[in-house]
Amino acid sequence: MVERMAIPEFIKALRSKIGTDLLQVPTVAVLVYDDYGQLLLVQDKESGLWGAPSGILDPYELPADAAVRETWEEAGVFVELTHIVGVFAGEHFGGVYPNGDQLACVSTVFGASPVRGTPHPDHEETSDARYFAPSKIDSLSCYPYFRVILKTLSQGQSQGYFERSTWQPSGE
Repeated sequence: MVERMAIPEFIKALRSKIGTDLLQVPTVAVLVYDDYGQLLLVQDKESGLWGAPSGILDPYELPADAAVRETWEEAGVFVELTHIVGVFAGEHFGGVYPNGDQLACVSTVFGASPVRGTPHPDHEETSDARYFAPSKIDSLSCYPYFRVILKTLSQGQSQGYFERSTWQPSGE
């Protein structure tokens, strides 16, 4: 199951032409840690699953702007981005929506610090938003993509993460 994201108008326009065929989109996710080392998570209103604030980039939008905007819209927290955690894609970063739409995501994940705002859900996409101690996150029902990101972080990546290339030229 893919994370339910609000469908931007440009995606609706594409879907009117391509139907439910696979569409690859750029997305962002934001790992916001407070002064106590707790991580900000949002709960998807439809599925009840937890994950980082995230969403699809609008056309010509900078990934950094999308990251700050999505965190504000979904959790009511204005953030300062601090670093790129990594760039993620693959089987856990996509899927099929209940209506049949197929989506594959390439997600830039940012680290961030809160500037202002108390976490609260938007009640459109999110039903809850709050900080969790890292030890409490394992007991939550989370999106598979979010588990992949957390697993990568637990491996002590000191630089931005990306999956190593497996591509080889043919015929050589």
